[in-house]
Amino acid sequence: MGQLLKRMARGVALLPAVALTGALAYAQDADLEARLAALEESVSSSASAYVDNSYLFLIGGIIVMLMAAGFLCLEVGLVRSKNAAMQAMKNVLLYSIAGLMFWIVGYNMAYPGESIMGLVGTTPGPWSPPPLDESHGDYAASSDWFFQMVFVATAASIVSGTVAERVKLWGFLAFTAVLTSFIYPIVVSWEWGGGYLDSEWAFSDFAGSTLVHSVGGWAALMGAIIIGPRTGKYFGKQINPMPGSNIPLAGLGTFILWFGWFGFNGASELAAGGIQSINDVAAIFANTNMAAVGGVLAATITTAVLYKGKIDATMVFNGAIGGLVSITAEPLAPSMGASVLIGAVGGVLVVVSVPLLDKFKIDDVVGAIPAHLVCGIWGTLIVAASYGNHVMPVEIDGELQTSYFGQLVGILLTGVWVSLASVVVWFALKFTIGIRATEEEEMAGMDVSEVGLEAYPDFTNS
Repeated sequence: MGQLLKRMARGVALLPAVALTGALAYAQDADLEARLAALEESVSSSASAYVDNSYLFLIGGIIVMLMAAGFLCLEVGLVRSKNAAMQAMKNVLLYSIAGLMFWIVGYNMAYPGESIMGLVGTTPGPWSPPPLDESHGDYAASSDWFFQMVFVATAASIVSGTVAERVKLWGFLAFTAVLTSFIYPIVVSWEWGGGYLDSEWAFSDFAGSTLVHSVGGWAALMGAIIIGPRTGKYFGKQINPMPGSNIPLAGLGTFILWFGWFGFNGASELAAGGIQSINDVAAIFANTNMAAVGGVLAATITTAVLYKGKIDATMVFNGAIGGLVSITAEPLAPSMGASVLIGAVGGVLVVVSVPLLDKFKIDDVVGAIPAHLVCGIWGTLIVAASYGNHVMPVEIDGELQTSYFGQLVGILLTGVWVSLASVVVWFALKFTIGIRATEEEEMAGMDVSEVGLEAYPDFTNS
């Protein structure tokens, strides 16, 4: 009996220890579950961000691809009816050539693993995706390739519109191949590829006012000079207007380009998997839209003042594009009011640049040089206003800051490189396969001489 009582007393004394052990075990289990839940949430969040980022690239890329249709409609509407089929076909072909060349060599040159002094990439060969059963960092690698590829066709489309109605098809396509495989990717590598302009000058071009639009603009300017104006465009100091065949179609093209710019600028945020990043994308959409609004209204008012109340529809269309190009270098940092002003300056620049080109007898059929080159320069320069208004590059907290001078260096280096390379290629083509249609071919129209199929066979060509 005494032994039994002793055992019971010992058991009662051990109850707190048993309870404590159980509590500790429960606490450990609860802690383990919490840690597992946190890990699972982290993995899930990471996967969600990966998917969201990849979708941003893919959807943005699809929207930017639609800009090819916008360029097609704008250009076809602004050329004469006898050249409409040629212009439509050129835009389909240049998009296809751009995609092929950017895959074969362009992408690896734009984003090289290695480079010579940050100026020329040395990663050779076609691009190929890493294993598809693995993650590729923050987004699917092929989604990035696709998004970058659709940009390159934009630069070629700028050239297409400027040299329309007198350039020979095969000469233009050959130039497009060199532009998209070599000239454009080298400029991209200097900034987006982390090369010379990015590392040495803190050059900033968010979505390509210089890297895309000015590249196309410089190449187009050299082409217009070397190929020469359309027959009959200039008689001494007299300018012979050559109106487009379908202004409503050009207006539709403008709206398609406006829509495409939301993908162009918005997806250039490169992330949509977090609160901050998706808020940034939304702000970019808003600023992009308001810059176009500013460009349209400024171009409208400027033409009304300069031409005694008459408003040129083509100037209004290019005012929208000029405003969009102007905001492309930095569509996130400015306020909405500042975005309107930046776009408005672009709209004015478009209107005043067109007669300046005519003064020098540079024939730009669709007004691409003012909208893309001139406004690209303006948009790139004004970026420094959003980053402290530094005149010269300065280091703050060990980081080189964007400056007006650094932006100017990027503009000039791009202009020199693209102009020299384009001159070499245009002249090489001129003295080999030829780039200029004969006067007889031009008078008949490029549809008959180059395509063999008229765009409007039931109507009289003009």
